Amino acid sequence: MKIALISDIHANLEALQATLDAIRAEGAERIVCLGDIVGYNTDFAACIALLRQSGAVCIAGNHDRAVAGLIGTDGFSGPAARAVAWTVARLDEDSRAFLTGLPLTADVDGTLVAVHGALHPEVGKELVRLDDDGKRALSLRALAAHPSVARICAFGHTHRAGLWEWRDGAVHAVALDGGLNDRAVLGAELRADGLYLLNPGTVGEPRGADARACFACYDTAARRVTLHRVAYARRAALAKTRRAGLAPRFAAVPAPVRMKLIEILRLLGVYEWLKHALPRRASSI
Repeated sequence: MKIALISDIHANLEALQATLDAIRAEGAERIVCLGDIVGYNTDFAACIALLRQSGAVCIAGNHDRAVAGLIGTDGFSGPAARAVAWTVARLDEDSRAFLTGLPLTADVDGTLVAVHGALHPEVGKELVRLDDDGKRALSLRALAAHPSVARICAFGHTHRAGLWEWRDGAVHAVALDGGLNDRAVLGAELRADGLYLLNPGTVGEPRGADARACFACYDTAARRVTLHRVAYARRAALAKTRRAGLAPRFAAVPAPVRMKLIEILRLLGVYEWLKHALPRRASSI
């Protein structure tokens, strides 16, 4: 069976449509959405409808839970909090009920465990970023003890695709994303006795040098993971976001430049202040 993994759609209808078309072309029989269906962009209801039509297994991300009123937006950037408020003001009851009912984790056929942020904390797992080996090790240990006996934990939240293996008591990155030119960039075969963390990247809110939508496929028979990049009508999606007043002021600046600027501001100790004092200038993290 082929399982398609998607995450961080963020109400980007153009990106989701293109991604689902590519998933169908790959012959995937199951779709798992790792959360953050809403936020940042405008087409939340259409994205929810598409996921329901596809029969996707969906879990809750932090943006989904914030829009549903289950958590607050403390710690969200200015653009993120503004998008939550914008979405809440327009949320229909059917979409609200869908988001409210999303679980924080899902066991997919005993093959993989799906989360949004991390597997290891009991509370707030949708908020934790697996962005260093220390936190990855905690989630890999939680996977080893998980009652599903799954060998893979699929997660999102960071918007960065990647694959990590637990081996000899340490976390090891596994090469997966080999460049910008091919749609199915690179694959990796998983050991039957290995434990893995897999992030399929983001469908609708790219942060790296590649602005295309991203998803992963896991072939359970071949035990092989592939990463796929999909072009979509990004300008059309961004135009709607701008008209709604939700785009960061520097949205036209390439994401890697924005991220580098944020890194510098963090080092200087002024990013958090700027994020709240000048929300329209803040990053869209």
